[in-house]
Amino acid sequence: MEDVQTRPAAPAQERVVRSDLRTRDLVNQAVASVPTLGLQRAAEFLAAMNVPAEIAVRTLVYPHRRRRG
Repeated sequence: MEDVQTRPAAPAQERVVRSDLRTRDLVNQAVASVPTLGLQRAAEFLAAMNVPAEIAVRTLVYPHRRRRG
């Protein structure tokens, strides 16, 4: 039987630096437009701008979980 190595979980206080500022800006724009245009239009915008679906869904459906900064 092989030994399984696990990495310790990152501390909750550790901050991850964003590397994709373009996606951040697109998501900010889409989230800001939800009250005016609606969720579907915001999602269509992100899809048209090639934002990965996983990111689009996570940020539009759970905006309070987004990273700050």
